[in-house]
Amino acid sequence: MPTNPHLGDPVVSPRTGVVGACLLAFAIAAFDVAMPGLQFVGLLVAPPFLAAALASYRATFAVGTLCFALGAALGMLDAAAFDPQQVLRLAAILVFTALAAWLSMLGDRTSKRVATLSKLAAVAQQAVLRPLGPRIGTMSVAVRYVSANAEADIGGDLYEALSTPYGTRVLIGDVRGKGLEAVRLASSVLGSYRHVAHERVDLRAIVADLDRAVARSVGYEDFVTACLVEERGGTLTVLNCGHPAPLLLRRGSVIPLEPPSPAPPLGFLPVVRPRVERLEPGDRLLLFTDGLAEARQDGEFFPIRERAWRIAGHGTVEDGLTSLVNALRGWVHGVLDDDIALILLEYTGAERKPDAPSAARPAWEWDPITGD
Repeated sequence: MPTNPHLGDPVVSPRTGVVGACLLAFAIAAFDVAMPGLQFVGLLVAPPFLAAALASYRATFAVGTLCFALGAALGMLDAAAFDPQQVLRLAAILVFTALAAWLSMLGDRTSKRVATLSKLAAVAQQAVLRPLGPRIGTMSVAVRYVSANAEADIGGDLYEALSTPYGTRVLIGDVRGKGLEAVRLASSVLGSYRHVAHERVDLRAIVADLDRAVARSVGYEDFVTACLVEERGGTLTVLNCGHPAPLLLRRGSVIPLEPPSPAPPLGFLPVVRPRVERLEPGDRLLLFTDGLAEARQDGEFFPIRERAWRIAGHGTVEDGLTSLVNALRGWVHGVLDDDIALILLEYTGAERKPDAPSAARPAWEWDPITGD
């Protein structure tokens, strides 16, 4: 059964396909009766192929049987039931019905195989991308993964949010490429991050650890764009490695948190400089992969910076992401070119448990709050 590869919904139901094929067969028979001087019986080979494209092989056989019966009836009306040409036409209907049913059977097997692979891919990706929220530390959290292809729901976008002794830390990234290799690399990056995020005070040390993890796992042309965010005591620190800048939504305005200087993706030895902002209660932070920034309608990119507050600045963070996904799908008419990972955070300003004692921090590591 064909599906819309971007939305995953059936394009035409099997029942509609069978009804259409039967109507086509009756229309051909009606034309043959209405125009005695012309022979339309040969066209009865077409309805089985229409049924094969949309329905099962059993339904295809049923449509072929109907076409054979109509062809035989038309031959009897012409008083030429045993005419050699009529016999040849009926034989052609049987042969083409068998061929259409065989093609339909192959299609059914392929569809089942694709469905199985899609389920396996979804399980693999869900094992890599754990559910987040609804709250981590002082932040309310909502996340969405929007797949560009429902039949291959697997890609290299990654995300994680953790409550650590050094604050709430969030990672979002995008692996170059698709498929199981991309998921394998995403898994490697996330595994390293889940370990070092609890061990390293300096965010730049985490970036260095992740860069080594990528370098060990890929070739020279592979890389991972990434953005690492930390909220600690109301101070937001952003490190960006070739990734789209997060958007800070504050009191009706949208502030792109561009890095002080660009840095290459993980895998290319990035040297990053932090972007530091002081948060206010109610501030929201939208993190996303480049599939959102590159979503296009008639060549025009989705205006996320202009619309971010109007779409995602109200209601709960879950409401905000739901509105954003709906607006995005409306903009591209349901056709996405790339997978998209979305994280929406809201700083509540509530008190947290005390962070780890400062004495536990090595003297050489950088403190994002004091700058020392």
